[in-house]
Amino acid sequence: MKISVIQMNSQDDKAKNIADAEAFVRKAVAEDKSDLVVLPETFTYMGGTVESRRANAETFPDGEAYRAMSALAAELKVNIHAGSMAEAAGEKCYNTTIVFDRQGKEIARYRKIHLFDVKVPGGQSYLESDTMKRGEDVVVYELEGVKIGCAICYDLRFPELFRKLRDKGAEVIVLPAAFTLQTGKDHWEQLLCARAIETQSYVAASAQIFGHDEGKKLCFGHSLIIDPWGVTIANCSDRVGHASATIDTDYAAKIRSSMPVADHHVVA
Repeated sequence: MKISVIQMNSQDDKAKNIADAEAFVRKAVAEDKSDLVVLPETFTYMGGTVESRRANAETFPDGEAYRAMSALAAELKVNIHAGSMAEAAGEKCYNTTIVFDRQGKEIARYRKIHLFDVKVPGGQSYLESDTMKRGEDVVVYELEGVKIGCAICYDLRFPELFRKLRDKGAEVIVLPAAFTLQTGKDHWEQLLCARAIETQSYVAASAQIFGHDEGKKLCFGHSLIIDPWGVTIANCSDRVGHASATIDTDYAAKIRSSMPVADHHVVA
């Protein structure tokens, strides 16, 4: 299975963001013949006021981005792990991933479990819980014989979630993100490698890059694909675009067999 991770700089123009996402998916499929294309977190809308973010949230299956990605998957005959988008849920929203198969059919839905409520180095505060509700379900879906686990951005810091994904059979874990520049430069690749090594799984992470919300938020980028031994096998440079790699589940199985850490896990 060939996976492409898309790197974007989404802003507060939803129609343009959707059009950009479509263009990036088309380019990845045309150039690399991708089987699965992964978009970044909140690819449909970044920045703006709380009211505008709520106004641009979607209801599924009748939202603009939902329909666009479903139609694109069917047209290109490609699987799309549609990053994440705001899913309307009353006064707040869920940060939700939707996955479409080659026929444009929804085959998985994951709502972000861990909300980003922190003050990062440099003094910037982020309170995702002001506008977002947390999900509850650990989601693994099967795609053409490969089991794929779902996570989003801040979930990366919680290894117990990744262990649950591994325990549910995930061979690949996909993580759309909008990781901040301040933390990303020191923690992004290190955490992704750790999660890949711990779970002996491929990790595919698509990220936002550059400035958003009139420069109030800077994202690190560096979309990556990492193998089950913790080696980076694809990496986006400091620009929008994509990177691709072919994953080999036989290789993951060999690593798990030769070093069966899951069999040795002891609950204290």
